[in-house]
Amino acid sequence: MSALESEITELWGEYQNDEISADTAGEDEHATLDAFLDSLEAGEIRAAEKHGDAWAANEWVKQGILLNFGLRATEPREYGGVTYNDVLPLADSSDYGDRGSRNTPDGTVVRRGAHIGSDCILMSPAFVNIGAHVGDGTLVDSCDTVGSCAQIGANVKLGANTLIGGVLEPVENAPVIIEDNVSLGAGCRVTSGFVVGENSVVGENTLLTPRIPVYDLVEEEVLYGELPADRRAFTRFVESSISDHDLFEGGAYKPAVVATDLQTETLEATEREDALRE
Repeated sequence: MSALESEITELWGEYQNDEISADTAGEDEHATLDAFLDSLEAGEIRAAEKHGDAWAANEWVKQGILLNFGLRATEPREYGGVTYNDVLPLADSSDYGDRGSRNTPDGTVVRRGAHIGSDCILMSPAFVNIGAHVGDGTLVDSCDTVGSCAQIGANVKLGANTLIGGVLEPVENAPVIIEDNVSLGAGCRVTSGFVVGENSVVGENTLLTPRIPVYDLVEEEVLYGELPADRRAFTRFVESSISDHDLFEGGAYKPAVVATDLQTETLEATEREDALRE
């Protein structure tokens, strides 16, 4: 256990036992919280990590994020000539250019405690929340939201108007995971700890959530909460258990996701935007 983890764990115990609050937290506690946020932004610690084939939440990291809300007071802050009220400032993006990353103006918001890797592109308007990890070479397109603690891999393409859900509580729950080299089409929604396996290509407007089945035609099985690696996925509608009803003719249908092998043509289509990164 690192010194930082030990300090966060101790603070969490005090906070849970009502021994400390935003009113009583002092310079030492805030120094620990600031060091914690610095480590998140540097990518030294993450809200979730892969162990073998499975992803698991780092509970103490999520506790540290929650402490930044519980032990800080909301106060007025300035950004772009507008006053907003929050417990944290926005992330300092002044060094993004030094590592080859771009964030376009008027609406690209990265909250303190989010990691943005090298050679990334963040197009306005976009929002990246605390605890999120955006890997090297990833594109966050216009109108995208990357939720709290979401783990986005390297060389990922998030199509415009994509929503990546966040999760802070319960602390043991793993967040949404988008592994390396994934391409999500415009309008996709990924929520509730869903894991998208590496190299997969997801069609536009696809909803990926543990409540919707994934029909994997490669292994011929039905999965929940994950899309395997190296898949092409898209939305289809399958018959529901609801039969004919007086309000509508014919049977009812429910959404599902169909996953097939990647085709060469699909991979080529995802490479057309590479010129934007040069």
